[in-house]
Amino acid sequence: MKIATDWKDYEVLSTANGEKLEKIGGYTFLRPDPQVIWKTDITLKEKVDAKYKRTENKSGQWTLNPKMPKSFVIVRKNVKFHIEPMSFKHICLFPEQAVNWDIMTDLIKRSNRKIKVLNLFAYTGAASVECALAGAEVTHVDAAKSMIDIAKINAKLNNISNIRYILDDCMKFVQREIRRGNKYDAIIMDPPSFGRGPKGETWKIEDNIYEFVKNCAKLLSKEPLFVLINSYTTGLQPTVMSNILNATIQNGETYSYEVGLPTLEKGIVLPCGCSAIKIFEGNI
Repeated sequence: MKIATDWKDYEVLSTANGEKLEKIGGYTFLRPDPQVIWKTDITLKEKVDAKYKRTENKSGQWTLNPKMPKSFVIVRKNVKFHIEPMSFKHICLFPEQAVNWDIMTDLIKRSNRKIKVLNLFAYTGAASVECALAGAEVTHVDAAKSMIDIAKINAKLNNISNIRYILDDCMKFVQREIRRGNKYDAIIMDPPSFGRGPKGETWKIEDNIYEFVKNCAKLLSKEPLFVLINSYTTGLQPTVMSNILNATIQNGETYSYEVGLPTLEKGIVLPCGCSAIKIFEGNI
């Protein structure tokens, strides 16, 4: 497991009975986490500023301290990120992805050339911002306008102007890019377990991920740098993603790992899904 570190404005305080208690930018958040299946005698009843509670129809809602701002900014390694409680218990950021940001930005910086990055299922653009700050030219694709709007906020916070935003279904965008003959040196994807595109297109990761990665491989340049897949889907193991990368892309070295966050609890690390990256020869 690779554990995300170097956070000063974010930490996991404790975990128990399907929930995690977090300190984010000075505010305390309590929200469900499907990975926390262990049961303890601890009840996370500490007074919190933001609490997400699921309702009977599997949706949910936030209860917020009226003194807490609607949104605020946290910082890691001088990079700024917009935080805002959103639907489905999101906060506009996945802090554990700092593990992958560090790997990708190091590869981009060491390449000593202009790198074109395609970020698919790009959410609120933390990876897009990190890659752009490392010197890459980034194309950011997501099917939700609200997420792209926040991605633009993150870019503005960091004075970035070299990101191209595309509102589209990722599968259809990739197919069009293949027909157009466009190429990228690096591809990032963080596909959801299930989702719908802006025109009702359906995505189910177990059914679609293999063919999707196979198509993405057709977009790689003659001198590719890396392809990275991340998934929070609990049933998708790191080796599964390695196998997909190796079955669809012949060259390069593949590495897979769990991604996690440290907690203040002794002996407890919070698992946050897994990643696999294929790094091409000469760039390891």
